Amino acid sequence: MTATAKEIMQSHQWHNLSVLRVAQHLGTNIEAGLNADEVTQRRERFGSNELKSKPGKSPLVRFLLQFYQPLLYILLIAGAIKALLGQWVNAGVIWGVTLINAIIGFIQESKAESAIAALASSVQTNATIIRNGKKVQVPSPELVPGDVVLLASGDKVPADLRLIQARNLQVNESALTGESIAVEKSTQIIDADAPLAERTNMVYAGSFVTFGTGSGIVVAIGETTETGRISQLIEQGTSLKTPLTRKFDKFSRTLLYIILGIAALTFAVGLGYGNSWAEMFEAAVAFAVSAIPEGLPAVVTVTLAIGVSRVARRHAIVRKLPAVETLGGATVICSDKTGTLTENQMTVQAIYAGGENYTVTGTGYAPQGEILLNEQLVNWDHTPALAECLKAGLLCNDSHLENKDGQWQVIGDPTEGALIAIANKVGLTYSNLEQEMPRRDVIPFESEFQYMATLHAASPSANHRGQATIYVKGSVEAILKRSQQMLDAQGNLAPIDAETVHQEVDAMAHQGLRVLAFAKKTVPTSQDALDHADIETDLIFLGLQGMIDPPRAEAIKAVQACQEAGIQVKMITGDHAVTARAIAERMGFNKNGQVLALTGSELAQMSNSELATAIEDGVVFARVAPEQKLRIVEALQSKGEVVAMTGDGVNDAPALRQADIGIAMGGAGTEVAKEASDMILTDDNFASIEAAVEEGRTVYRNLLKAIAFILPVNGGESMTILISVLLARALPILSLQVLWLNMVNSITMTVPLAFEPKSERVMQQPPRNPREPLLSKSLVKRIIAISVFNWILIFGVFEWIEQTTGNINLARTMAIQALVAGRIFYLLSISQLGIAAFNRLRGIRQTVTDASAIGIGIACTIILQIIFSQWNIMNKLFYTAPLNLNQWLICLLIGLPMILLSILVNRFDPLD
Repeated sequence: MTATAKEIMQSHQWHNLSVLRVAQHLGTNIEAGLNADEVTQRRERFGSNELKSKPGKSPLVRFLLQFYQPLLYILLIAGAIKALLGQWVNAGVIWGVTLINAIIGFIQESKAESAIAALASSVQTNATIIRNGKKVQVPSPELVPGDVVLLASGDKVPADLRLIQARNLQVNESALTGESIAVEKSTQIIDADAPLAERTNMVYAGSFVTFGTGSGIVVAIGETTETGRISQLIEQGTSLKTPLTRKFDKFSRTLLYIILGIAALTFAVGLGYGNSWAEMFEAAVAFAVSAIPEGLPAVVTVTLAIGVSRVARRHAIVRKLPAVETLGGATVICSDKTGTLTENQMTVQAIYAGGENYTVTGTGYAPQGEILLNEQLVNWDHTPALAECLKAGLLCNDSHLENKDGQWQVIGDPTEGALIAIANKVGLTYSNLEQEMPRRDVIPFESEFQYMATLHAASPSANHRGQATIYVKGSVEAILKRSQQMLDAQGNLAPIDAETVHQEVDAMAHQGLRVLAFAKKTVPTSQDALDHADIETDLIFLGLQGMIDPPRAEAIKAVQACQEAGIQVKMITGDHAVTARAIAERMGFNKNGQVLALTGSELAQMSNSELATAIEDGVVFARVAPEQKLRIVEALQSKGEVVAMTGDGVNDAPALRQADIGIAMGGAGTEVAKEASDMILTDDNFASIEAAVEEGRTVYRNLLKAIAFILPVNGGESMTILISVLLARALPILSLQVLWLNMVNSITMTVPLAFEPKSERVMQQPPRNPREPLLSKSLVKRIIAISVFNWILIFGVFEWIEQTTGNINLARTMAIQALVAGRIFYLLSISQLGIAAFNRLRGIRQTVTDASAIGIGIACTIILQIIFSQWNIMNKLFYTAPLNLNQWLICLLIGLPMILLSILVNRFDPLD
């Protein structure tokens, strides 16, 4: 689309113009629409009414970019070194790990590239339009600005329209605005600065008509629609790396420089001592190989994959491997309200009738629940005012409920669905009442009058036999000004107490309830038509019903669990501030005991610094536009927070993509939200997020355990080689032997750490500091302490045995076996199995769900080490020597002090 074409469609605030002015600007005839020539010209000028995805990188380029990571540089260099040594099998293993890692990343990222395509499919539909004065149907991509579109109940809106006509027109815009209730539309001019959700003379692409009919002029197509603007926000949103990825990049880059620098220093120092080039090349290569943690990337991938599997069992699908760890590190969860924290089903929760206040149990449209008065069950048949209020809501109603696959759904308006559900809870059904009091006429709801009315034939059971009944429902103001009397608790007529009614309305409104008033009027049975004049006066006020989209019970518990774990939970919604705040208070949302609620218009007036402070302190953000959701996430990230964002609508997609981890609803979520997310909840249950956080924290702890185990081995080996070179001593361990230790033992003992079960304390700790480096000070001290001990083991045993026996192969073999013994004791000390055993010795009972992986890993290590030293083929390949029983016991005893050292470091740096 040309810049000029975009400017034409974006230069006007269409909601602030009259229909005539809109038609003039777009050069269209309201009655006849456009002709064929005009359509052709405009299609050439404005393009097609569809969202085009941004051209992506070719599959080959995206695959090659998977290798563009410092951590993989280390693997590639290690493989190259082993190839230079002629160890092609080992080089192949390392390169194989690199390749598998790249393939996994390529597959995961490919799925994320379809977000814009999902947006495009979300707005394509057929449209009924007027062209050349005739009504025709065309595919939505063929629409052009100026087309006149006809709308009816059930239609998907094909483009952004300025309404020309609206008869009882109601549109569900929840996917775009977050508003859970269908919006009543009109043709009146709206203030220029009105937010998107309040532009009632506009309908937007991708929304649905739930009731009534209307027509409108196409004012925006394709990328210039509100949905199109969101697609651009997704493309423009920075795809941030996860905290784990950033930390590993920094760690890997630093480690790479250190290894290469010290290897070069080793080579130079050795030459300075007069050693040969070949000897020093062997020493430099041995140092590089010993210092590079080849098994670490594989362990990271396996740990994340296991975390993904565990999360899947708890109703969450992770689309990108690092996301599972990222969620474990979340410091803030920004949650959409509608359908995420709430049922997405309007529910009557309070009734005022006959001067009494009733409460209602049960949620959603299912006919399960009770009506209570002072916590006592009410027999509605013995409370005439309540019965009449329920009948009015059931009969003055154009919607119905259906049970599909065990789920109750409303066909029509959610508000009317709530009125049907409350009547069904006490056994009142429309079919029975309709037979008793069949409808004769109806006045549909219109915004001008703010009520709906239905006329029903006389009921044989009514007190006024021979008289028909008019039931009316609508706004409190519209009903009260037409009512002079009300029913009291016994069903008798009494003067209306308008002041008390208004007090009850205010009380319900402060609870976030949407309030409807109900009334009736008896007329002669001969009357078979209904007019506005019939209900101008003499209505009998029946009562009020207050309804809300209630919070999920399990979501309330999940929010509390997250807050107890030190995670801030914030609500970001397009709904009304009063409703959002009421839901937040019910669910226990708070920041320092306060529930600060801010609106999108308030946020729009703030500077960046004011916004950052407000968002840090705020708990509820209501009437928020898509751009502001994105801005909120960015502001939190600028404060160093790790942000998880949940959502289900098109309007959530940009923020989902920008967040450190985006979480979409699998059932109620749009395809756009799912494709923009990192994780999808299969049960649409906020409680599953808490479970995923638990698993994510476990993943991170297991990764730290792997690092704490594997790096001291590399540290001890590299220290041994470096110090031997500096002291001009023979190498206590050869590069081939280092390969064995790093690739075989690291896998058999480090990979099992990925299967470690969760700690009992995992959700009793605050989130880790996102600014904390991967190697914290305490972890570095642990690594240094264990590395020094490993160096003492290798160097000390080698020097002792070599000097006492003169057998250098035996000395190296015993040094390696002593090191492995120490590693086994250290592994037990950081595993749940070892910690539980130690606690039992101290009289502390601790349950370990599954520690079999550690046991299997240790058993495999012992078997491999026996083969390493006792099999003559291995003796020739790795220059080792067989050990007798006494020598094996010596190696075991020398490794025992590792237990005491482990206890000491665990006291200062616990890894559980």
